[in-house]
Amino acid sequence: MKILIVEDEFFLRTILAKKLQAEGFEVETAVDGEEAVNKIVEIKPDAILLDLILPKKNGFEVLEEIKKDPYLSQIPVIVVSNLGQDIDIERAKSLGVRDYLIKAHTSLDLVTKKLKELNQVKT
Repeated sequence: MKILIVEDEFFLRTILAKKLQAEGFEVETAVDGEEAVNKIVEIKPDAILLDLILPKKNGFEVLEEIKKDPYLSQIPVIVVSNLGQDIDIERAKSLGVRDYLIKAHTSLDLVTKKLKELNQVKT
């Protein structure tokens, strides 16, 4: 299963990528929203882990762009963000995200579990 991690924070991006690779996932990364959209189009990942606070294009803008494409809009997106306000969660869900995890309350194991659940749904 190919995962695209969209996270501008180096440390979090690195440990998340290492954890997912150790769990057998193929991992690609993007550090800003612009790179994320380009990589989503290019590699067509099986799932996306998306931060919302990003340089160049924020996560909401990324979601709006992929929602316009019938194929890309089918890719499951899990938001992993520090934005925990109900309005942000509702906006993300209205843009089609499958799950919304708040960084401060989320472990690497939970992220891995959510991705494995997505993979089971696909097979």
